[in-house]
Amino acid sequence: MGGDNGCSCVFYGDDKMKRTWKDNITAIIKQKIKQNRRLKLPMTVCIIVITIFYNTCYHFAHNTRRFASVLAVIVFFVASSSFSFLSEEERMGIMPESQEWAQIQENYEYVPTTFHIPAADMIDDNDVLEGYDNKELEVEVSKIDQYSLDDFLEAEAAGEAQQVKSPSLAKLSKDDWQLVLVNKQHPVPDDYTFTLGTIKGKMKCDARIIDDLTEMMKAAKADGINLMVCSPYRDYNRQTVLFNRKIDYYMEKGYSYLEAYKISSMTVTVPGASEHQIGLALDIISSTYYALDEGFGETKAGIWLREHCDEYGFILRYPLGKEYITGIQYEPWHFRYVGREAAHNIMERGITLEEFLEDLD
Repeated sequence: MGGDNGCSCVFYGDDKMKRTWKDNITAIIKQKIKQNRRLKLPMTVCIIVITIFYNTCYHFAHNTRRFASVLAVIVFFVASSSFSFLSEEERMGIMPESQEWAQIQENYEYVPTTFHIPAADMIDDNDVLEGYDNKELEVEVSKIDQYSLDDFLEAEAAGEAQQVKSPSLAKLSKDDWQLVLVNKQHPVPDDYTFTLGTIKGKMKCDARIIDDLTEMMKAAKADGINLMVCSPYRDYNRQTVLFNRKIDYYMEKGYSYLEAYKISSMTVTVPGASEHQIGLALDIISSTYYALDEGFGETKAGIWLREHCDEYGFILRYPLGKEYITGIQYEPWHFRYVGREAAHNIMERGITLEEFLEDLD
């Protein structure tokens, strides 16, 4: 009997050393349940939670290398995938649209274009048309005609210019003919019609704007500035020639087709989305500055036009700092007729036609 008891004591002591903290806590909880049967349910839940937690920790502790290897593989896969996509986007010059618009709106003066175009690569409409022949379109592409106030008055005296009075703008509406929006997102409507008025020779525009255009040129003349009008109305074919020629020019400079297309679309509107096709847009220069470039904006003529164009129903269509709205680079020579009331509102507030039309909603 004594020998048996001694053996039992040794076995019990060895079992005590092998018991884990989970076993100890479970034993304490069971003891509590025996003392108070009402605690059976919550205590049972505690035992289950403790068991799950213990088993999880046990497996992690005894399989450290395996779990570390799996975790390393997952981290490597996620990291390599993320950076590969990022590098691809950076290589292509692409960023998420929301991020791109936020950056442009915040720093628009520094992000007027997507591509860096050397100054030597920049060309104006006259240069791109010189010497270019497109027999397929059968469009005359000689140097763009330019007419001064004297030419206007000569045509008017000869009865060549067709003039139609603009309607009253007592109440502005987005449906008014002079407020039609034409840009990359809003191409010329298929059913859009208007009457062409001949300024002189082959130069035409919407007949309804000739009166105000003539008055503006007279006022500039009285202030000692000789304005020159070039490239008013262009039909679809002529716009196509101009756009395609610019694409060809930039591709010859080494740009890809997509790059050339994007650059061209920032300096020449895509055919079907040009205001020149509705006869309401004019390129205006002066007798002392013929180039269609940003320098015109700093000339006396460019400054005079910015300060007085609204008095005759015209606006500077593509102002500096609004490229992220218009989608077109700053063009101090490009003016659009919108009517006197709308023009005064737009120029006084320093907004674009797009912003003005949003306010009419």
